[in-house]
Amino acid sequence: MLDAVVIGAGHNGLTAAAYLARAGLRVRVYEARPVLGGACVTEELWPGFRVSRAAYVAGLLRPKVVEELALASHGLRLLPRRPASFTPLADGRSLTLGGDRAAAEAEIRRFSARDAEAYPRYEAVLDRASRVVEPLLDVSPPDPARPRWRDLAPLARAARGALGLRRDAAAAARLLLGSARSTLESWFESEPLRSTLATDALIGAWAGPSTPGTGYVLLHHVMGETGGARGVWAYVEGGMGRLSEAIASAARAAGAEIEPDCRVARVWLDGARARGVVLADGSPVEARVVLSNADPRCTFQGLVDPAALPEDFAADVARLDFRSPSLKINLALDALPRFRGREGEPPGPEHAGTVHLGAADLDALDASFAAAEAGRLPERPMVEMTLPSALDPSLAPPGRHVASMFVQHVPWQPAGSSWDAERDAFADRVLALVDEVAPGFSASVLYREVLAPPDLERVFGLSGGNIFHGAMTLDRLGFLRPVPGWARYRTPVASLYLCGAGTHPGGGVMGACGRNAAREVIADLRRAR
Repeated sequence: MLDAVVIGAGHNGLTAAAYLARAGLRVRVYEARPVLGGACVTEELWPGFRVSRAAYVAGLLRPKVVEELALASHGLRLLPRRPASFTPLADGRSLTLGGDRAAAEAEIRRFSARDAEAYPRYEAVLDRASRVVEPLLDVSPPDPARPRWRDLAPLARAARGALGLRRDAAAAARLLLGSARSTLESWFESEPLRSTLATDALIGAWAGPSTPGTGYVLLHHVMGETGGARGVWAYVEGGMGRLSEAIASAARAAGAEIEPDCRVARVWLDGARARGVVLADGSPVEARVVLSNADPRCTFQGLVDPAALPEDFAADVARLDFRSPSLKINLALDALPRFRGREGEPPGPEHAGTVHLGAADLDALDASFAAAEAGRLPERPMVEMTLPSALDPSLAPPGRHVASMFVQHVPWQPAGSSWDAERDAFADRVLALVDEVAPGFSASVLYREVLAPPDLERVFGLSGGNIFHGAMTLDRLGFLRPVPGWARYRTPVASLYLCGAGTHPGGGVMGACGRNAAREVIADLRRAR
């Protein structure tokens, strides 16, 4: 009998397996797809072109995971992105942020001297606010209804961070509780600065900048760190799948077994206790505990017999919000785009970070979301384009490139139509937005893949196409995630745990959910001996 079975080899499932195996447990991971990593994968979609098919940039990966699993020794190499972002305008002007602070302030000053003066203060407030939150990422969420002695240390660290806010406490509270729009309008007067910063609050969220609670999502995304440098995001050399492969290598080195192309059909129950899993071919696999890296809907409405769940818990799961605004376009390119107003042979600084396109101001971002709410495809959606091959030539044949386009806001299905009918025309619309600032871009596209929300669900098992395994609204964070009373990775089914992004601290390629869940499992198994 195994000690633990992990359902799904997403990066959190692999992280959990690595920590469990390091604790001396016999662990096996089952993954339905032939490739490991869940949504954190690299796939050769076209000959010679290796694409980060879903997740496309790293920065939230917890330093403890990198250090404790020695991921560098297992092949992980991060390529810092400096500058972080580039927002081109049709008239040839642009805004570049990240890297050198003085350079960023000079860029902002071309649009507003007042904003250039405010920007360092804004970044300082975000940095101090993130230091309040970060100690709570690497531990199970403290639950006011079930306090534990071990919750005191992280709470004390968070309290020390809160004291560091001092006179900025009110601004930080507004950030955490309010909308991105209210926060950004209180700090800045100019576009494209406000719209560029607002995208961090909207990525993956069924929300516009005026939606309450988007301020926290903004904070969640500015907590990026690469090699000890705060606020710096990175590409993974070899694509995002290389990160998952490094975690899998660490897990195997510790003794874990990983079985790709092997789907779990259901959790094997013995009354109200998980006894193991049953594979798609009918084979039972017995284990002391089961960890599900699938999202809460997939787990409790697909893998677990509903009769085993308390009615109130099942009702809470049914109320979870899995709406997704996200569409992913993967491209193979004949050449890098040449942006208006930029001279010299590419690649240049404008190709290093995220290129912001489409909705050009906060009103346009709200209009983009309003279209999706009405079931329509927006005329000018929010688009983030990355060109990782500008820093990592291993991803494409010589002289060729790959691009990722993360697009918002789209409905689950276009009203009165279907994605089969609208997919290509909408992709053409998105590419035309790039043509406005980089003439001829569409003509450089050799191949493309368009993944709408139903495709993200079908390919990667993401309910609703939601990249966070469920909304990260204020009522679904911390001790309320995924549902009140069950935030510490355990479930009403004894010996069944969750370890995916549907748990605290949520979405993004962090590894924290898997690490925290494994630590709870290890503690429970030791107590049971």
